[in-house]
Amino acid sequence: MSNVKKAVLAYSGGLDTSVILKWLQDTYQCEVVTFTADLGQGEELEPARTKALQFGIKPENIFIDDLREEFVRDFVFPMFRANTVYEGEYLLGTSIARPLIAKRLIEIANQTGAQAISHGATGKGNDQVRFELGAYALKPDIRIIAPWREWDLLSREKLLAYAETHGIPVEMKHKAGGSPYSMDANLLHISYEGRHLENPAAEAEEDMWRWTVSPEKAPDQAEYLDLAFEKGDLVSINGTRMKAHELLATLNQLGGKHGIGRLDLVENRYVGMKSRGCYETPGGTILLRAHRAIESITLDREVAHLKDDLMPRYASLVYNGYWWAPERRALQVLIDHTQTHVNGWVRLKLYKGNVIVVGRDSKTDSLFDPTIATFEDDAGAYDQRDAEGFIKLNALRMRIAAKLDSRKG
Repeated sequence: MSNVKKAVLAYSGGLDTSVILKWLQDTYQCEVVTFTADLGQGEELEPARTKALQFGIKPENIFIDDLREEFVRDFVFPMFRANTVYEGEYLLGTSIARPLIAKRLIEIANQTGAQAISHGATGKGNDQVRFELGAYALKPDIRIIAPWREWDLLSREKLLAYAETHGIPVEMKHKAGGSPYSMDANLLHISYEGRHLENPAAEAEEDMWRWTVSPEKAPDQAEYLDLAFEKGDLVSINGTRMKAHELLATLNQLGGKHGIGRLDLVENRYVGMKSRGCYETPGGTILLRAHRAIESITLDREVAHLKDDLMPRYASLVYNGYWWAPERRALQVLIDHTQTHVNGWVRLKLYKGNVIVVGRDSKTDSLFDPTIATFEDDAGAYDQRDAEGFIKLNALRMRIAAKLDSRKG
């Protein structure tokens, strides 16, 4: 332990990371650097600075970084170019934030000369894997301190007792029973786990949801959106160009208003257990639907099918913490190449939990040819007689097998 003279802690200012901060100072006798990331979670982050100062952290060792634009531009948008969905439903809102946090932890460690980084992920969860795989990929010799795998403070009661013993301020909600759910939020989503949700048969209470209204309470009037894409990325909403994080925040607001993006999921965690969580991803749900719609007229059929074949692998890499691995980077090169001609606009209708595509066009890159697709006279653009030979050639192996089976029968 003596070789760790300085450690960078991923610090929220909440109960867990406040206890970790003090524990690091006492157990490792090291100088602590705190890092708090603004990923669009919608919380005031300056109190984290105040709390860090109370623990004796030097002002120059307190990092509170606005990473919203980098998060959406360099992590969320590349993931959505692949139409990424894990286990058929989950849009990976928590998973995609972890490689950026790992990247920034390593950058700060390099900047401050720290020998170690530390995080508050528990030994039961996926986040420990994501943080640490990312850190090792970016700095192979970094020392990682994971208190939940070292200390004996393995219950809320022990954490509170430690906080009281060491004069760590505890909010009244923790003393009174705490928040009913474990929550994680960023610009892509908010997640809920624990307490009531640990019974997979129990419906989540309506007052749990923070970003979305229920479809029953959504407006009775549908709302139309025009989304424009350039090289696979969203660039404007209803003709207004914005930064990446502003676009996603706007979609969140519009989707939440119409009850879009709720998910109740039992997922298979990388560490081997099934875990029930509820998620709100209104902007991501809209973005995914629109992106697939613009791809439907701009991507070659076999390229689109290849992307669909690769997507589950890509999703697993993100979920399992391999964002910085060579195979994910290689896949990204291929995916980004497919997006060169994904340009155009999509018109959507939002209505009571539904995202409905009602139009799409690309003036420069559409592969949809109305002269061929028409049910009217195509003036010889397509010879329907060609289909006969195509069908017979593709049926040949099945006809041969069927004759063989009939002789055996």
